Amino acid sequence: MAADFVVTNAVAKAMLDAFTTANDAGTAAVLEIYSGTVPSDADASGAGLTLLASLTMSATSFPAAADLNPGARITANSITADSSADATGTASCFRIKTQTGGTVTCQGTVGTSSADLILNTVSITAGSTVSVTSGTITLPEGVGRP
Repeated sequence: MAADFVVTNAVAKAMLDAFTTANDAGTAAVLEIYSGTVPSDADASGAGLTLLASLTMSATSFPAAADLNPGARITANSITADSSADATGTASCFRIKTQTGGTVTCQGTVGTSSADLILNTVSITAGSTVSVTSGTITLPEGVGRP
């Protein structure tokens, strides 16, 4: 495995823009928050997960990637809160889908710190409001040289 593989800043931006295009392939991307064992990857089945909350993203989930030089970042457009959580549980992961019942585009962990999606609490109660105030995805241009 190469230890010095890096992409250009332009490619990092293009990759994030392609990610947004994939998210926006449905009617409106949704951010779904689950309890249960985090699947091995985003292609794996979500069997065993319990849906806690489903938040609708904007029709355009992210704007064009911003140049960080080095790297690129996308920051989510508005995300509509789930005004009535589906179930009670401890949030462990999230998945973004192209629409409700759509194709998974990514997944990550959920926590109150040191996670891919930071919430003020991971304890979600059925019927409660669940909201996400912002979300960013950063793609580095490359990695530090050893």
